[in-house]
Amino acid sequence: MYWGNYGCGMGAGWLFMIIFWALVILGIIYLLKLVIGAEKQKGETSLEVLKKRYARGEITKDEFEEKKKDII
Repeated sequence: MYWGNYGCGMGAGWLFMIIFWALVILGIIYLLKLVIGAEKQKGETSLEVLKKRYARGEITKDEFEEKKKDII
């Protein structure tokens, strides 16, 4: 069969297809890691919770300072 001026024809086509799908799969894995990592960072730290409790008046300044020392 005559392939004309198409370079290697179908000879290297399978190689480029494997590289393409490998890049697609790696891209999907990378995006999943970004999403999962962002979800983990949404949680509040204990110091943030303590500050909110103090701001709402649930604890006094002395309690806040004491608990803050325990955290840090």
